[in-house]
Amino acid sequence: MKRLILALCLIAAPVLAVQPDEILDDPVLESRAREISKELRCLVCRNENIDDSNAELARDLRLLVRERLTAGDSDVEVVNYIVDRYGEYVLLNPTARGANWVLWAAGPIMLITGLGLGFIYLRRRQATPEQKIEELSDVEKARLAEIMDD
Repeated sequence: MKRLILALCLIAAPVLAVQPDEILDDPVLESRAREISKELRCLVCRNENIDDSNAELARDLRLLVRERLTAGDSDVEVVNYIVDRYGEYVLLNPTARGANWVLWAAGPIMLITGLGLGFIYLRRRQATPEQKIEELSDVEKARLAEIMDD
């Protein structure tokens, strides 16, 4: 029973796409490479980081990250190098600068605008006086009775 549970745990464990030949000998550099890889988007798979992607381009990016780290670059320098080469789209969490600021601000602005419009609508609806329904005149009642009898 214990073996079955262990086998199921191993099968259910997340499998990373990092190949054994990519792993650095230095565990500190390898952990830095893994942290950087979690922040970079696979350009083929879209919303998947390069650490989890099996695409060839993701492998190339993982190797590039490790190459830059072994060359002595800091984490920020590695990320900046890759962003300069592939564009800001490669970041899973883009910065809130320049044109990206509009995208970051659009959600909250639309939420506040929607809430404001809903509030204004409800206030105006409450302020509108109810229309009084007038009773039918005798002539209208007679005409209605005539139509109903036909």
